[in-house]
Amino acid sequence: MIRAIAWREWRGLFLSPLAFIILGVTQIILARLFLGHVNLFLMIQGRLATLPNAPGLTSLVAAPVLGNTGVLLMLITPLATMRLIAEERHNRTLTLLYSSPASLTEIVLGKYLGILGFYAVIILMSLAMPLSLLIGGGLDWGALACGLLGLMLFAASLGAIGLFMSTLTRYPAVAAMGTFGVVFFLWIVDYAGHGRGAGGALVGYLSIVNHYEPFLRGLFDTSNVAYYVVLAATCLVMSVRRLEADRLGVR
Repeated sequence: MIRAIAWREWRGLFLSPLAFIILGVTQIILARLFLGHVNLFLMIQGRLATLPNAPGLTSLVAAPVLGNTGVLLMLITPLATMRLIAEERHNRTLTLLYSSPASLTEIVLGKYLGILGFYAVIILMSLAMPLSLLIGGGLDWGALACGLLGLMLFAASLGAIGLFMSTLTRYPAVAAMGTFGVVFFLWIVDYAGHGRGAGGALVGYLSIVNHYEPFLRGLFDTSNVAYYVVLAATCLVMSVRRLEADRLGVR
């Protein structure tokens, strides 16, 4: 049942023009930024050759592209996830899912995997840009794999946040605004903690971006992995609980 729900959700996304608009705009922006990073690398390549342990293509081009992809995912998540549950409730089709053989957990996981499938398309299309550098240069595969892992964990957390916010309302626009608010808070919360000692460090730990940046530098830390896993799992559990309360008529 999870696979069937995920396929239905993924297919439904691509039956609407919104998905293609998101993909098109995302790739245009990423391509422009990618070319800018390449041009910058070519301009400073001569000076880099004289430096010991100078950064290469992966650090100066591939990693920034993955970082830019993460920022764009934060911006498109409200649009991509707003209809996951809210539209089902608005169209009164959610009761059909409740009456199906699928459990609430399977419904949530199916919806979640469907949106992750959409994110996978965006990530693969963005990954094609750094891989094109192999035509004229080399890449640090370890650092690239670490950055890609971080991007996937980052996207998984964003999808879980959007899914949970979509369970709270029957209006997709409200779900989109709520998702944007939560993601924006987790984006800027680090700035509130700068220069405030131990309390500031605790606040900074909540930042969804702080845990992504080490991956882009090729640094693998299990605490960063745990942050994203716990964040995504918490949102998924809360989504199941919210649907359970909704089915029981609890507000």
